[in-house]
Amino acid sequence: MGLVKVAVTSVTFTAGPIPARMLTMPQKRTIVLLLGALLTPALLSAKQLAVVTDTSNSTANLTTAELVKIFTIQTHNWSDGKPVIVVIRDPSSSDMEIVLRKVLNMTPVQARAFIQTHKANVVVADSDQAVLKFVAGNRGAIGIVDLYSLTKDVTVVKVNGKLPVEQGYLLRGN
Repeated sequence: MGLVKVAVTSVTFTAGPIPARMLTMPQKRTIVLLLGALLTPALLSAKQLAVVTDTSNSTANLTTAELVKIFTIQTHNWSDGKPVIVVIRDPSSSDMEIVLRKVLNMTPVQARAFIQTHKANVVVADSDQAVLKFVAGNRGAIGIVDLYSLTKDVTVVKVNGKLPVEQGYLLRGN
């Protein structure tokens, strides 16, 4: 399969819409490529995240306040007495933007300092797969991963009674 090269020599704007039948095939391809380039960053930032725990954890729902307390190490134990272990992605990763804003209320720099201060209670993972592996293998662990990374080895926790796919879910990236 060969590469298709598209050269845009000029762009002309008109006062009204151009009927599709008046565009040549190369012009149509150029428009599609430009739209794709413009929309891709917006689609990538619209992450859908899920809060996950190990499968033995009986917690099925957390309020926003409870989630914030857990991730800011104000809650030390689950209701069954098991210690809470927070697993997060590197604060400078693009995946953490929504978590920093809506849960931790910190900048990446503040989050790194927070993690340094709470090394005993916070694990930093380099990928969603690493978060899932750690959470699945450690009782009391809780993490946040991309919805599309989920496996059967963890349990998805509702936030404010909502699952990640539901409108109004806290960690929906829109």
